[in-house]
Amino acid sequence: MIPDPTSSHGAAGQALSLADFDFELPRELIAQHPAAERSASRLLDGTGTVAVDRRFSELPGLLQPGDLLVFNDTRVIKARLLGEKPTGGAVEALVERVLPNHVVLAHLRASKSPRAGSTVRFADAFDAEVLGRAGPDDALFRLRFPDDPLSLLERHGHVPLPPYIEHADSPDDATRYQTVFARNPGAVAAPTAALHFDEPLLAALESRGVGRAAITLHVGAGTFQPVRAERIAEHRMHSEWFEVGSQTVAAIRATQAAGGRIVAVGTTTVRALESAARAAGSGPLAPHTGDTDIFITPGFRFRVVDRLVTNFHLPRSTLLMLVSAFAGHDRITGLYRHAVQERYRFFSYGDAMLLDRTTAD
Repeated sequence: MIPDPTSSHGAAGQALSLADFDFELPRELIAQHPAAERSASRLLDGTGTVAVDRRFSELPGLLQPGDLLVFNDTRVIKARLLGEKPTGGAVEALVERVLPNHVVLAHLRASKSPRAGSTVRFADAFDAEVLGRAGPDDALFRLRFPDDPLSLLERHGHVPLPPYIEHADSPDDATRYQTVFARNPGAVAAPTAALHFDEPLLAALESRGVGRAAITLHVGAGTFQPVRAERIAEHRMHSEWFEVGSQTVAAIRATQAAGGRIVAVGTTTVRALESAARAAGSGPLAPHTGDTDIFITPGFRFRVVDRLVTNFHLPRSTLLMLVSAFAGHDRITGLYRHAVQERYRFFSYGDAMLLDRTTAD
């Protein structure tokens, strides 16, 4: 665990309240399906003094040779399972994390929570033993599967679409709610800014001389958890597993030494890189693996990321607070107002924006 998550709040973060991150969003702007082609989505260029409406396929021209794009290569697992208790009561599970010995941590939804020692029959295919809650005050349950959890989920699970997407998952979602470079299984939500990249765009970026590196952060269901504390400094952040490897650290150091910019693709990449920097203390960025509950709000001092590609986030969410910390609260407020006026598509299957780091709000 990265120590002292409360130190993510600067003076600006301490002064802001939940209402400062609220905005009116017409329901019809919440994207229910992805664009026909990944890179055909819109891109709001927020790097200049005036916002510019672009297409995502224009991204290579907005970066410079020698810049480094850092992606999250996590792979979304089919984490949603439907089942029933021996009494016939319906149970829905969302697997949050896979542990050793066929054990998983999962959110369970049922009219009455199953008791420790009982079983749940999932997908009319296999029985899972309920071991009990993960902790005395924990919302997660520990379940033991009869076989490899990832294999069982792949065969019997459903794509864990976000709660604001109103259709049931389909074969198209199994492809499009996954990045083209997804490699390490473990996420229950996609790193959505990376969904806009396809092979032709990656080739164009390579031709442009833009480098590429990866981290892994397994996005948890807590990414959709609303902030309920009016004083944002009182919010308890969820924890996610991440890894920043030695090859990525070497690529970042080489890019910085040559004067290039570190361009994070998505807020999950920002969280991983800045968590690794925090773990290194006052020393240089170093490889790191572990859990992070870092909560980035205005006033945070970024040490690694210079530029950010990100989707449009939920009102009153920790991700909106992160991008406000990165680009400035007033700046983000204006860009979101512009996005609503220009009918951009919001959230996981929506459009994207490009931001530069600011040193003052």
